[in-house]
Amino acid sequence: MKKSELVAKMAEGAGLTKAQAEKALASFIAGVTGALTAGDKVTLVGFGTFSAITRKARTGRNPQTGKAIKIAAKTSGKFSPGKSLKDLVCKKAACKAKKK
Repeated sequence: MKKSELVAKMAEGAGLTKAQAEKALASFIAGVTGALTAGDKVTLVGFGTFSAITRKARTGRNPQTGKAIKIAAKTSGKFSPGKSLKDLVCKKAACKAKKK
């Protein structure tokens, strides 16, 4: 699903115009981004949790030359699905077999 399709679904589901739905989505994204930048977690019960993770600096290799290079530390976003979302996505027999 693309952003435009999500905006259309949001507009239809909430009885909004597409412009209002796009503004709401942009506000949600800005809110989550701001919270992660501040070091907070955003938890939507039943859906999942957005959090920021920090990766340590490390030494890697340039695949073309094989030369060692330094990779700087960085912070990125992470999403962990909630139980309801996991159960919805994992209804296949293969997922149930892995739990055993």
